[in-house]
Amino acid sequence: MPLEDASLSSPPQSDVSPPWVERQIRDGICTLWLNRPLQYNVLSEGMLDALDAAFRDVAADPGIRCVVLAARGKAFSAGHDLREMRAQYRLDYYRRLFARCSATMQTLMALPVPVIARVQGIATAAGCQLVASCDLAVASESARFAVSGIRVGLFCATPAVALSRNVGTKRAFDMLSTGRFVDAATAEDWGLVNRAVPDEQLDEAVAFYTTQLCARSPAALRRGKAMFYRQRQMPLQEAYAFAAEAMAHNMMEADAAEGIDAFFEQRSPVWGQPNGGSRR
Repeated sequence: MPLEDASLSSPPQSDVSPPWVERQIRDGICTLWLNRPLQYNVLSEGMLDALDAAFRDVAADPGIRCVVLAARGKAFSAGHDLREMRAQYRLDYYRRLFARCSATMQTLMALPVPVIARVQGIATAAGCQLVASCDLAVASESARFAVSGIRVGLFCATPAVALSRNVGTKRAFDMLSTGRFVDAATAEDWGLVNRAVPDEQLDEAVAFYTTQLCARSPAALRRGKAMFYRQRQMPLQEAYAFAAEAMAHNMMEADAAEGIDAFFEQRSPVWGQPNGGSRR
């Protein structure tokens, strides 16, 4: 079966042992690996549980500077587990499942540190939604993206929320109504991913972002990420007032004082100094 058809199949029932999500933390970078490669890393209830637990741990760890969301195997994620869904033919179950998945996506977006999707293979339906919910995304040139539920009679309504906040209206509806795959170069052009790179350069491209993020003020990034997503939902005048207040408070933080002093003194800033604002 072609890999692009994986999201429309029933995944094998046997797979690697737990953990569903592997965690690696090094130098402030937390890499979360979706770890059900034989199941194309479908977002089953077990996978959602594992992601929720991993996100809680990230939010509680002040030493984490950024997150890389990656996946084992040939697919990033083929979306919801159709076998699991078909076995629970009840409206109340589907309501709970889609609300639960939506909550997981919102938890991801609300993490206090930037999250980078490292995409290889396919990212379909809720798997594409997962990419769209990350702050940044890097894809290998062989990656493919789709919201392909329409091919089995299911419009990808919840993935549409994240997708339509990344790409333009007509492009989003194109993907949602046809279920067609777009390649990584198209995903980059449309704004679904930041960069599409040769497969062998994927880790290097991810490292570019982790290096950049880890060199910046953790306090500024945490405040800035929260501000960025909140202001997007506001009318223009309200957004500017909210952003101005956030920036004023940011200026009062030690990291801002340290960063500005370091700029004038032509040296590298040292973030996290409690008395950074006491020099002036």
